[in-house]
Amino acid sequence: MSFQAYLDNIQTKTGKTPTDFETLAAEKGFTRDGQIKQGVKATEITNWLKDEYELGHGHAMAIYAYIKGKRE
Repeated sequence: MSFQAYLDNIQTKTGKTPTDFETLAAEKGFTRDGQIKQGVKATEITNWLKDEYELGHGHAMAIYAYIKGKRE
């Protein structure tokens, strides 16, 4: 599955765009100025996505990658 397909599936499931998740991550205190804060582990973010949005591991990792700056 392509990276874009992961993002599309996430949006279909949650109704949220990758940009929405960037905003939510900032609100949760995971990021500052568009960057993941030092000391924040991928597991913290993926666990949040799994718990609150019922994403699987691969989909949660795709959002984590997006938040880190991956776009394709």
